[in-house]
Amino acid sequence: MRAWANGQILDDPGAPAVAVSDHGFTVGDGVFEAVKVLDGQPFALTRHLQRLVRSARGLGLPDVDLDQVRAGVRAVLEGQHLPRGRIRITYTGGVAPLGSGRGDSPPTLVVVAAPMGTWPEVTSVVTVPWPRNERGALAGLKTTSYAENVVALARAAEHGASEAVFANLAGNLCEGTGSNVFYVVEGEMRTPTLASGCLAGVSRALLLEWYGGREVDEPIGVLVHASEIFLVSTTRDVQAVGRCDNRALDAPGPLTREAIKAWTEHEQRDLDP
Repeated sequence: MRAWANGQILDDPGAPAVAVSDHGFTVGDGVFEAVKVLDGQPFALTRHLQRLVRSARGLGLPDVDLDQVRAGVRAVLEGQHLPRGRIRITYTGGVAPLGSGRGDSPPTLVVVAAPMGTWPEVTSVVTVPWPRNERGALAGLKTTSYAENVVALARAAEHGASEAVFANLAGNLCEGTGSNVFYVVEGEMRTPTLASGCLAGVSRALLLEWYGGREVDEPIGVLVHASEIFLVSTTRDVQAVGRCDNRALDAPGPLTREAIKAWTEHEQRDLDP
């Protein structure tokens, strides 16, 4: 693993690098991106940086210096052999008083790169009782305020699943803790719209461009009638769901296989689509 913080590579990537009063640490006032690395190169970096800018503006943080971010990405990839890895870019409000109010210190920017394994072809998910707030101030932003996801993933792990799936306040299907959800009903591939409050996933957008699918908001109960369900994310790519709550599915199903094939073919053609 290599780490870069505020313009400098850390000799010891495990050493302290962020002040104890950093607003990202004390109250979760920050945004982040996870970028896949393939053969030592970042995948879809431009799209991830565009979303980082949108999230930072949505949170009211100063504009991101993308030249600095790209410099950090280059620095953490140099000297590492990463056939498959992950870059984590974190951008916070910087040092601030010990409360919700921001200070006047510059933002904190940290970039880390490390190896990443692969997910199994098929996984299990559970739906959880806590809704996403599609009308909240953080809806659709990729912020570091992830405690809700931690609780939901713990619930999923208790039930032998790798992902938790949320409805929103309207009772419609929304998203997973770190993934977008696709499903098949009556032979049609569908996924929630961005109005559901789900994150505008980079992988979600790419799959819709490369393979298609209909964006629609439906009650989360639609999953009971789905013949196929799969997850899409930076780390999972396209991953079939073989069990949703207590219901088993034949996975990967035919449309899931086609989506996986389309993903693999396009990903190999262009590292920055």
